[in-house]
Amino acid sequence: MKAYCDTSFLVSLYAPDENSAVSAAEMRRASTTLLITPLCELELVNALQLRLFRKELTAEEVRAAHAAVQSDISAGVYSLQPLSIGVFEAAKRLSVKYVAGIGSRSLDVLHVAAALTMGAEILFSFDGKQRKLAKAAGLRVAPGMRAEKRS
Repeated sequence: MKAYCDTSFLVSLYAPDENSAVSAAEMRRASTTLLITPLCELELVNALQLRLFRKELTAEEVRAAHAAVQSDISAGVYSLQPLSIGVFEAAKRLSVKYVAGIGSRSLDVLHVAAALTMGAEILFSFDGKQRKLAKAAGLRVAPGMRAEKRS
């Protein structure tokens, strides 16, 4: 089985927030290939820098998070996959089919399209609209949710 890790899930893994314990527990249970893309990496870097800007994290915490992510990628915790033209084509189809009814942002649509194109069966995310889109498109979503946030 393959699972796609959205940025909201990754941020909670590498920087403390209200969903960190849930993310960590999900990772301990995961016995699947975990997919990420360069888009995930970019959004994760940007989210950490925004938390530094907002003084929610220290510079040392951000450096440690960056190092941990790179270490996990190098160790094969994640399978880093490119974003192909096919992902963008799938995103356009998802947009036409679902966005008028759900209100998803383009990057959320792109993440769901990437998950589908790469053969993921599940999407790890805390983003409410992204989860709704993923379910509509046939993906399972995890973890079970109490709090939802925007990445």
